Amino acid sequence: MSETMHDGTVAVTAAASPDAGLTAAELAAKYGLSVSGARPSLVEYVRQLWGRRHFILAFSQAKLTAQYSQAKLGQLWQVATPLLNAAVYFFIFGLILHASRGMSRDVYIPFLVTGVFVFTFTQSSVMSGVRAISGNLGLVRALHFPRASLPISFSLQQLQQLLFSMLVLFAVAIGFGSYPGLSWLLIVPVLVLQFLFNTGLALIVARMGAKTPDLAQLMPFLLRTWMYASGVMFSINNMLAGRPEWIVRALQVNPVAIYMDLMRFALIDGYGSSHLPPHVWAIALFWAVVFFAGGFVYFWKAEERYGRG
Repeated sequence: MSETMHDGTVAVTAAASPDAGLTAAELAAKYGLSVSGARPSLVEYVRQLWGRRHFILAFSQAKLTAQYSQAKLGQLWQVATPLLNAAVYFFIFGLILHASRGMSRDVYIPFLVTGVFVFTFTQSSVMSGVRAISGNLGLVRALHFPRASLPISFSLQQLQQLLFSMLVLFAVAIGFGSYPGLSWLLIVPVLVLQFLFNTGLALIVARMGAKTPDLAQLMPFLLRTWMYASGVMFSINNMLAGRPEWIVRALQVNPVAIYMDLMRFALIDGYGSSHLPPHVWAIALFWAVVFFAGGFVYFWKAEERYGRG
């Protein structure tokens, strides 16, 4: 565009831009631009996670292999650690405090070992989940992938570790007179439900730990309190006999106690249904679905904030 001036010279002016007056949002929409790292829809997020399923499995296996790579006994510590914990608890609670009240030694020892192994599954999932984002910031900032892959992978790692430990748990049960039967088939749904619960809880604490890394220092105290309230070392029914019924039921229906008691019921011949709260399977399913679905949505809502700031 040109214009002749009074002195005969020609002035050239730029043509008006077709984008003049458009806001940043309008410009982005016009040229098909999107915010880098923006949170996808929930359905798209699930689809992306499914596309990363091989990465999630491989990452969990690599973490499991590396966990004890510096120890001379290597992967044997996967089994030795909970067994040593069970031995300490048996000495303190079984021999000194007589927490086995109402149970013979053939029942109490597999009862205790089962409780330690099952609680350790949840405990380890929570502790690895709380550091899933804050402890892997380099990976989170360097690569674009659904961040839920990390806490899910860590929960899967703990499941694989428990499966190794189950071989020892089976040996303990058989050694004290509880032989394989149809009830052992219940182990599969119990593990599935607990894995879903653990994963949901790991997703929740992963988001909280990403914002407040100091939560990782507080978590062991919270987990220890949870352990003592869940009947890992004693039968809630027997220990609280004579107490108000609502206290007994409140402790029995907490998620870890539910999964521990279901596993004990499946494995131990002398641990009957009288030790289980009413509607135990419905409660186990409720905890698994509510925590997994709620934890997943809670984590997804902060997807675009992980690794920033």
